Amino acid sequence: MNTDEISANQIIELAHKTDSGLGERANLGIIVLSSDQTLEYEFRTLLNFEGVTLYHSRIPNEMEITKSSLAKMEADLPVAAALLPESFNFSAIGYGCTSGATIIGEDRVEKAIQRIHPETPCSNPLTACKAALRALGLKRIALLTPYDPAITMEMRDNLLKSGFEIPVTGSFFETDDFIVGRISSDSILSSIEKIGASAECDGVFVSCTNLRVASIIEEAEARLGKPVTSSNHALAWHLLRLSGIKDSPENFGSLFQKQLSVKF
Repeated sequence: MNTDEISANQIIELAHKTDSGLGERANLGIIVLSSDQTLEYEFRTLLNFEGVTLYHSRIPNEMEITKSSLAKMEADLPVAAALLPESFNFSAIGYGCTSGATIIGEDRVEKAIQRIHPETPCSNPLTACKAALRALGLKRIALLTPYDPAITMEMRDNLLKSGFEIPVTGSFFETDDFIVGRISSDSILSSIEKIGASAECDGVFVSCTNLRVASIIEEAEARLGKPVTSSNHALAWHLLRLSGIKDSPENFGSLFQKQLSVKF
């Protein structure tokens, strides 16, 4: 057809081809709390790998973090998971709340997501934390949280029951998730150094996806001479490994040099 003869009112049907899409190596899904200010920002760096694509869904939650407000999220998990289209063929899906996974239960979180995405590997920051600590060969952990003591104790007890030792625990005692997202990285780094310096621990886990930790992981490890990981850091690593991505960048701390432990 001579394009000079095409009428201005015509719409030309053009040929096209399709490829495998953006997630050539892995399509990852993440359910983020509506109050979270940090996870998406940190994941943009932690999951910046060629052929790896991240899709987000948000889940309603209350700004005041309590056991009851965390437990309420269980009912909305399948709804939030359904906003991640099944046709995307997700390699792995995560729920981005450490305290929520603690109160709801890791198995119940997985079950809620897999109601929509059957057999898709799932994770959350608590499950990812355990996988990360095992991959790093750590058993005695300094635990840092922003939470109310009751929630911190629930998490501590969960880790103890999973076979870890927690000789030192520190918290910012903050229940307002908006304020948690504004705690400075310098404050977090100082706190990591303070509790991690104990000779009784061989590594540090910083809990909460709303705390800004990813950018200070390397510095914290250099100061302590011990591995350090956090909710976002461990979850991003775990989702990658569950998806079969074995890349080991040098600037993401010691965890990203590890593969999944056979013990997990």
